[in-house]
Amino acid sequence: MADRNVHSAGFTSSGIKGGSIASSLMSHEAKSSGGGVRSGGPTSTLQGMGAKSSTHSSGFTAKGISSGSQASKMMSQEARSHGGGTPRGGTTSTVQSI
Repeated sequence: MADRNVHSAGFTSSGIKGGSIASSLMSHEAKSSGGGVRSGGPTSTLQGMGAKSSTHSSGFTAKGISSGSQASKMMSQEARSHGGGTPRGGTTSTVQSI
């Protein structure tokens, strides 16, 4: 996953861009977790990567999510919060498609 793709999705050094994929993901995560986006969760992690332009080693690849990577941890965390599976249109699947 390239930094430019994360920035294009709306995760930028100045914060999440209004009306972007990032803002939709943030809203989705907040609704599914009772109103907030937790530190260390998918949205905050991606925002951190976008702000620092550090996606090169995140684990989201053209061949899928790399085992043991940051992306793998995010996917696992999201699956646990949704009862065992990553939802279609959720943060992990959307970022993987980016």
